[in-house]
Amino acid sequence: MKLTILGGGGFRVPLVYRALLADRAEGRVTRVTLHDVDPGRLAAIGGVLAEQARGVPDAPEVTATTDLDEALRGAAFVFSAIRVGGLAGRAADERVALAEGVLGQETVGAGGIAYGLRTVPVAVAIARRVAAVAPDAWVINFTNPAGLVTEAMSRVLGDRVIGICDSPVGLGRRVARLLGADPDEAFLDYAGLNHLGWLRGVRVDGRDRLPLLLADPEALGSFEEGKLFGADWLRSLGAIPNEYLHYYYFNREAVAAYREARLTRGAYLSEQQAGFYGRPSLTTWRTALAEREATYMAANRDAAGAGERAGEDLEPGGYEKVALALMRAVARDERATLILNVRNRGTLPVLDEDAVVEVPCAVDAGGARPLAVTPLPYHAVGLVTSVKAAEREVLAAAGTGSRAAAVRAFALHPLVDSVAVARRLLDAYTREHPGLSYLA
Repeated sequence: MKLTILGGGGFRVPLVYRALLADRAEGRVTRVTLHDVDPGRLAAIGGVLAEQARGVPDAPEVTATTDLDEALRGAAFVFSAIRVGGLAGRAADERVALAEGVLGQETVGAGGIAYGLRTVPVAVAIARRVAAVAPDAWVINFTNPAGLVTEAMSRVLGDRVIGICDSPVGLGRRVARLLGADPDEAFLDYAGLNHLGWLRGVRVDGRDRLPLLLADPEALGSFEEGKLFGADWLRSLGAIPNEYLHYYYFNREAVAAYREARLTRGAYLSEQQAGFYGRPSLTTWRTALAEREATYMAANRDAAGAGERAGEDLEPGGYEKVALALMRAVARDERATLILNVRNRGTLPVLDEDAVVEVPCAVDAGGARPLAVTPLPYHAVGLVTSVKAAEREVLAAAGTGSRAAAVRAFALHPLVDSVAVARRLLDAYTREHPGLSYLA
């Protein structure tokens, strides 16, 4: 079975290949094609994968190409993890937003909108090539902003594109561990949009154990989300928010922390990864990966006084495990329950049928079908509908080239506080990114 990885020169590709090397079951991936627009990055990651495969019997064969159609041809699965504009583009997104006093994170607020405006046209073009060259392939999307990009691609590919994220996986793992439950056996009642969701229940043998955690202040303050949000706020919500909601609930503090940091996250990763790509090897990749994991959301933890990440959270194993589990379920018709980004189909009644949401799904050879979840409370409905409205304006702008729609995308987002700021943001981003020249 062939897997094509778009963004095949990306830093996290060895995580995916490591998961494939460990899979010895029948029907596993036997061929991997890496595609990237940068041949130098392809060569660097290809070398790391060769080191990983050394001594592993029947390791999946790896090829690399800069030709998209060649990469797609014959693929059973297409894993999309592209970064339009690279880390330099991410750093620019952060810098422009912070100059206006608003958040520049790559998936949240002004930065996420800017990233979406330049990524959606590319993602849609890729979806059209998949439909033409590999119409039977399943697309697994990890390209950020993951929910928005998945929705854009679904307008071409329908339900054959499924978005994944590692944030709900990490949250579920941490909470289940505190409750003494197996995260693979518990049903996580989680719902929202990508990077905008809430865990409202952890059901084991039909019984919800989350109230036990919410009633224990010491345990509630002992893990990542408890340290970020504070036990009192979690009890007030009656739920555990995705870590990215820290940007909403503590926006002023997060923006201040980002402005005070020596480097924004994008600038830090650009500087760090330049060292790896300058001297690529499995050893330098592992070193860079450890540094990346240790500094994840560092500015937010500083703002919250949360301290260093817990040791058990430093080991990667999120999105690549979700991707592998998804491929296994579809390719082998093995039913699994996974939190994924899929079309709504009435799961969240406040959104239309085609809106992509992040919810638990039943997965088998027929794809992923959203499962019933507890209705969102009004405070969550407000955020979800506001952010979805901004996403829809991004899609409108990308589809029509409408500058007015792009302004609305910024202005309607709950983390952008002025129409005047929205207009200045778009002007500044257009100057920074040639890829936004389509807006008129």
